[in-house]
Amino acid sequence: MIKHIVMWKLKDTAAGASKADNIQKITEQLNALVGVVPGLVRVEVGKNFSESPAAADLVLYSEIESKEALPTYQRHPEHVKVAQFIEAVTTDRQVVDYEL
Repeated sequence: MIKHIVMWKLKDTAAGASKADNIQKITEQLNALVGVVPGLVRVEVGKNFSESPAAADLVLYSEIESKEALPTYQRHPEHVKVAQFIEAVTTDRQVVDYEL
């Protein structure tokens, strides 16, 4: 099982919406990928409440069946659509993939 974790900092406004609205849109879009993208087992999206300047605004914790399924997830057309939206509304991204 692969654990795929991504953290983003969002722009205050982007794509005609506020940061809060874009966080909601990202959350909905990522959750909608479960059952659509082969190999994607679980998605959990969390909005940050920490006031630390080092904190990200949003985190994705996801579980993917295997290392072999990770590229399939990343290239799936529905994931690509979500990723393009996220790229348009964020300023920073960090990712960690690990296997247990």
